[in-house]
Amino acid sequence: MNRYSYAIAIAAGLLAASGAVETALAQKSGGVLKLYHRGTPPSGSIHEEATNSTLSPYMGVFNNLIVYDQHKAVNSLETIVPDLAESWAWNGDHTKLTFKLRQGVTWHDGKPFTSKDVQCTWDKLQGKSKAKLRKNPRKAWYKNLDHVSVNGDYEATFHLKRSQPAFVALLASGYSPVYPCHVAPKKMRTAPIGTGPFKFVSLKQNEHVKFTKNENYWKEGRPYLDGHEWTIIKSRATRVLAFIAGKFDMTFNVDVTIPLLKDVKSEAPHAVCDLVTTNVSTNLIVNQFQPPFDDAKVRKAMVLAIDRQAFIDILSEGNFVQGGAMMPPPSGVWGMPPDVLAKVAGYNPDIAGNRAQARKIMEGLGYGPDKRLKIKVSTRNIAVYRDPAVILIDHLKEIYIDAELDTVETSNWHAKVARKDYQVGLNLTGIGVDDPDANFYENYSCGSQRNYTGYCKPEMEKLFEQQSMMTDQAARKKLVWEIDKKLQEDAARPIISHGKAATCRQPYVKGFVTHVNSLYNNWRMEDVWLDK
Repeated sequence: MNRYSYAIAIAAGLLAASGAVETALAQKSGGVLKLYHRGTPPSGSIHEEATNSTLSPYMGVFNNLIVYDQHKAVNSLETIVPDLAESWAWNGDHTKLTFKLRQGVTWHDGKPFTSKDVQCTWDKLQGKSKAKLRKNPRKAWYKNLDHVSVNGDYEATFHLKRSQPAFVALLASGYSPVYPCHVAPKKMRTAPIGTGPFKFVSLKQNEHVKFTKNENYWKEGRPYLDGHEWTIIKSRATRVLAFIAGKFDMTFNVDVTIPLLKDVKSEAPHAVCDLVTTNVSTNLIVNQFQPPFDDAKVRKAMVLAIDRQAFIDILSEGNFVQGGAMMPPPSGVWGMPPDVLAKVAGYNPDIAGNRAQARKIMEGLGYGPDKRLKIKVSTRNIAVYRDPAVILIDHLKEIYIDAELDTVETSNWHAKVARKDYQVGLNLTGIGVDDPDANFYENYSCGSQRNYTGYCKPEMEKLFEQQSMMTDQAARKKLVWEIDKKLQEDAARPIISHGKAATCRQPYVKGFVTHVNSLYNNWRMEDVWLDK
């Protein structure tokens, strides 16, 4: 069984067990899907944000060139399907990727979609255009892209600097929509225009985000819904209770924690809930540009203070999973298996021994019971960030570090850490695509906006490139494990755990499939319908 078949088998088992596999039914048109949201999205521009607070509601505004099949639970090279492109083809050495584009597609303002829009989108992402993106969190995805050329209105070619067979995996992500060439980035933040099944209607701070059906959508008969509306409720307990009470058709993207899932199953046993590994890690970020954290010894001591299993037991009743940078198996394709992970420094289960070693390091730097290091631990002001931050603060006390919690409003969090405007942070990192090219380049490569710690090593850059060029996927996986081990031991962005959570919906919500190895790629909503 190859790695994709294995992953698909695992996913099928997970979703069948949760009751998410639906038999084919006659779809019905009409109705507005009502969902809740955890906070006001920072903007409506997917390319400028690093959070599913934007992506989940706004993905349906756009189309990609290619996309992960919305009906299949596993994202893989085998589940990529056409979208704005009718077809695509590589040249012999995987350095040129040519797309034949659909004709007759129009933007929401009526202007025609052409190859120039494709070229303009990736010119913006590479910083080549006059119109600049305010934030560009995934610019590092395209380090290997030289340029995009066009041949007439309906053909575009991506020219790569070297071979990169997994480049298509990046383009299929929900984070890779095509933008209109004629619309300025500023407008895309506040009133985005796409070619997708839904049009943006309005956003009201701390109240709602609304979308309506695109009556001129290029896919005949889609979408089925008349629209979808997201009501903003900051309290997680309150919003889950509102779903249980039937006020919402669907929860926010993997918003239901393990403890809350028990409440849903008890109070609303009819609800359909998919519990999945989210490809979101809880991790420690340390600003390597600020003393004393520019000293690798301090960072090592902080890593040794962490009791990963304590986080997992407290936050998820033992359901979260230990892993490195890549999502661990069985849901993850590229993560280190348990026997490999056990050999990584810092993953030794002897917590008392680890902390004794950490205190010795801190004492060597002049700290001790009578001279404690005082810091701030910054985190995003939502429960899924705050809760582990409190645990982290408790663990750091064991090694002479006294920390104060600094909560940051959700719309400001990613911009703050991208500016390196923090000392120590408790962060959650979601990976848009379960592929090393996405994760390594976005979160660990030199100069990436999403490399919040400032980690940068030329020897690691060479390894990132080496694995990216490999066509032998078994050999590539072994190298990925070596890279991941080094990242953890370097304390580049120490991973505490990989999360599990559920997305729940009322039984009359049909056509939605929860993806099991990324939470960013299944929110197009064009196939969702209400069986009322």
